[in-house]
Parts: sequence; C-alpha cells; structure tokens
Amino acid sequence: MRLSLAIAVTAVLNISLCACPAALAQQQAAVPDAPAPQAPPPLSGVSGPITPGVGAGEQPTPSSPSSSTSTSGTQDPSSSEAPLNTQSPTANGKDEVQPTAPAMPEAGQGFDLVATIMRINVNFVEVPVTVKDTKGALVAGLTWRDFKVFENNAREPLKLFTVDPFPLSIAFVVDQSLTSDVMAKVNNSLDAIQGALTPYDELAVFSYSNGAQNRSGGFTGAQSARVPFVFSMTRSAGTEMLNPVNSGPMAGCNIHQNGNCADPNLQPGKSAGGSAGWISIPKEIHTLNDAILAAAKELSTRPKGRRRIIYVISDGKEAGSKANFKEVLRYLETNDISVYGTAVGTSATWGEGYLSRVHLPLTMYDNILTKYTLATGGTLDSERGTNGIEKSYAKIAEEARTRYTLGYNSHEPFIDGKRRKIDVRVDRPGLEVIAKTGYYPSAQDSK
Repeated sequence: MRLSLAIAVTAVLNISLCACPAALAQQQAAVPDAPAPQAPPPLSGVSGPITPGVGAGEQPTPSSPSSSTSTSGTQDPSSSEAPLNTQSPTANGKDEVQPTAPAMPEAGQGFDLVATIMRINVNFVEVPVTVKDTKGALVAGLTWRDFKVFENNAREPLKLFTVDPFPLSIAFVVDQSLTSDVMAKVNNSLDAIQGALTPYDELAVFSYSNGAQNRSGGFTGAQSARVPFVFSMTRSAGTEMLNPVNSGPMAGCNIHQNGNCADPNLQPGKSAGGSAGWISIPKEIHTLNDAILAAAKELSTRPKGRRRIIYVISDGKEAGSKANFKEVLRYLETNDISVYGTAVGTSATWGEGYLSRVHLPLTMYDNILTKYTLATGGTLDSERGTNGIEKSYAKIAEEARTRYTLGYNSHEPFIDGKRRKIDVRVDRPGLEVIAKTGYYPSAQDSK
C-alpha cells in the first residue's frame, strides 16, 4: 500500500516538472510587448534645430572660441524676443531699430501698469515727455517708434509707452516777497487754480518770503471745500518797491548831530546809519530754494505713479536760502519731481526776463526758476496781467497731466549714488522735446 502511494506521487511530480516550461511559455506569450519609443511631433513654424541662447534656425558652424563668443553675444534679429543692445547708441553708423514693441496698455490703464511695474522692477525708469511744435502747441499722435531714449549715451529699449493722463500731486509755491502791484495780480488769480484741477488731483499750498510756510498742512483734494480758505491765507500785501538812497537830502537820515542821526527813533549803526553819516541798505531776502525743498519733501511721500509737480508763482529771485541749488535739484531728481512755474514781475518783462537769467558773481539770482524747470522737465510761462496768470494755470496743468509716458529698464547698477543722464529724442524735425535731463537712483524704488 505504501509502495503504490509513493509510486503515484513520484509520477505526478515528474509530470508537473515536465509541464513547467510549456506553461511558462504560454503565460509569457500572453503578456503584450511595451510600446516602442516615438519621436515628438515637430513644432509648427520652426525650421532647423533649437539651440539654447540662439533660438531656432540653422545649426551654427563650429569656430574658434573668440568667434563663438561674439556669435553668442549677437542677438538674432529675426527673433521677436531679441533684446536691443544697450551698450551703444548706434550700430554700423546707423541708428538701431527696436525690434519689439513696448507694453502699450489700453486707454485708462496706463497709471495702473506704471505703478505695478515700479513695484516689481526696481530698475524701471519712468520718463514723462512733453512735445511741442514751433508755435508752442502740444503735439499729439506720436507713437513709440518716434521716440529714442538714451541713458549715459546708451540706447535703452522702451518697455512701456502710454498717453493716458495721470492724476497730479501738485504743490503750489506762492512768492510773497513780490512787489505790492504784482502781488495784487497774483492774489486775484489764486481762485482760478482750483478750476484747472480735477477731482482726481490733490494739492498742497506753500508760501515764502523769509522762509517757507506750509499753508495747507499737507495734501488735500483739489476740489475740497477748504482749498479756497487755504488760498485766502496765502494772499499777502507784498513789499514796497522803493529806490534805495543812502546819502543826500533824500536819505533816511538827513539830519545829523555830531555824526549821528538827530531822530531819536533811529539808532546809530547798522541800517540806521553810523558815525560816518551813511545808511547801509539791507539785503533782499527771497528764500526760493528753501520753499522748493519744503514742497519737495512733502511730495516725496506721495505714491508712485502720480505726477509729482511743484508749481511756483514767483519772479524767480533767490537770496538768503539755507539750501543751495545743487542740493535742492538732487532731491528733486531723486524723487521724480518736476518744477513748473509762472514768472511774474520783472522776470516776465520782454527782454528783461532773458537778461535776468544771467547771474553775476556775488550778486542775487534774478531768475533761478528757469534752471529748475529746464533740469526737471517742466515748463515756465511768463505773464504780466491777471488774466494771463489765470490762463497759465490751466495751460500748464494740462501739459503736466497729458504727457507721453516712456518707461525702460536701466542697464546701470541699481544703487551706486551716481547721476544718470537722460536724453530723449524724437525722429521728427521742428519739434521741441521737454523731459528731465537726469535722475538719481533711489532706495525707495526697492520697496
């Protein structure tokens, strides 16, 4: 019995061992093969291989290291994404043509795009530009192809172009050291300032004679009900225009006794006269630099993207300020502030207004306001009557609001403390281009 059971088990094992290769073969045959590798379909509109840093096109032929370096540094003009070389304003004696169009937002979206770019790109530079013809009228209809911007003599490709009007943050600076007749005309014209602004604008009011004063206490809405009250506090009687006489019967001290003035109200020495019997004429005080600096400090707190404007109503005289012209101009160029103005008084006189721009050493500046407007991209209007002064407010406010806004990314290091020179050109004859001549990089742009 046991022998027969063992023979049966042995026979079953032999049969199963003999059947294993055949069963495994049948199981392997039932598993399908893996798919063969397939080449990706070719890209539409691309011919030739794609090389990193070069793009699509023919395969470059191998060359020496020097030639390969020059080839990799040369941009393919056929590629729409090729950036413009910013290291030289010209190439082969001809002006370079920007191959790609800058960002051109829809109407009404230019302000939002400028503010966004300035937040995410610390090297972005905004350049407002005013273009006038030979008659002084604003020129409209220019495109981004008509403009060329150079920074430190290097051509910069435009990254933004818009003609949208921007809201104004404008600080009015009123000269109270004007003569009484001129000051009366300025007082009568102040009510027209609010009519030149929109509800989107904001303003602050400063005045100066011997020191600057903030009349509004900060910025307020341009159409606010408190604006007329602020301008009412800015009105002044001005100064008397007298011919200084320090000797003779018309002098301030024409009666002398023992070398001194006989009038007991006048004390010897200083401006009242001394033992020599003459009166020293007091110097004029016109602290224009200090007033512009005070307005610029208030404007520097306004958000980026708004037009920062200082509007000066003055004859442009400067004497007695603690701040000098170079210090104030650097602050203006660091904070993107433009200076506009209406010249009144002697600076508005035909012929004399041009002569007042010439400064003689060791004398008072007769019209330093012109230097501020030329350096910061503003304009200066000369008016003598009340009606002309009122019209200048509306005209200059329109110029400051409706400007071509150009933007580019500077190739210079972000913060180096050096001034960057800007040159804006228009490829059309007979046009006057008004823009800032330079700027200083600011750490505020990195916030």
